[in-house]
Amino acid sequence: MRAAPLAIATLAALAACSTNDDRLTPRFQGPAAPDGVVTPTKAADPLIVGHRLMDAGEYELALKSYYRAAGELGATAPVLSALGSANLRLGRLGQAERLLRQAIDRAPEDPRAWNNLGVVLMERRQPAEAKEVFRRAYALDSGETDAIRENLRLAIARTEFAAYGSDIEKDNELVRDGSGSYRLLTH
Repeated sequence: MRAAPLAIATLAALAACSTNDDRLTPRFQGPAAPDGVVTPTKAADPLIVGHRLMDAGEYELALKSYYRAAGELGATAPVLSALGSANLRLGRLGQAERLLRQAIDRAPEDPRAWNNLGVVLMERRQPAEAKEVFRRAYALDSGETDAIRENLRLAIARTEFAAYGSDIEKDNELVRDGSGSYRLLTH
C-alpha cells in the first residue's frame, strides 16, 4: 500500500515541474490541410485586367499586365495588339508601331489592330500611309465602327490638305471606344 502514496507524490512532483511555456508547446496554425492534391486558384486573366486598366487610364499598369499575358499566353495577336495600344497611349510610337505590325502579321483580319496602327501613323505625321491603313480597317470592319470611319475621314482630309500645299498641323487627342479601337479628335 505504500506504493499508492508514492505514485501520488510522483505525479504531484511531475505536475509541479511542467510549465505552460508557449515556446515548448506547438501552436495550432489554422485549418488542417485537406487530403489529396491541392490546386491553386486561378488568377484573373491578365489580358482582361490590362483592358480594365487601360479604361481606367492606368497605362503603365496595363502594359505590365499585358506583358504578364504575353508570358502566360505567348505573343498572340491580341496580346501584341494590346501591347501596341498601351505603348500608343504612353506616347511610345515606335514601339507601338512595331507591335501593331506584328499583331497584323499574325491576324491580318483584325480591324482594331489596323485602326490603331493608322492612329500611330497619323501621330507620326504619315497621313498617306495612315489613310491606306484606315481603308483596310474600314473594309475589314464593314464600316460598322464609328471610330474607324472618323479616322479614315480625318486621314483623307489630311492628305487632301497636303496635296494642296496647305501646312495645317493640328493636335490630335486619342479617344478609346469600347471595342479597343482608338479615334483621333482634332482640336
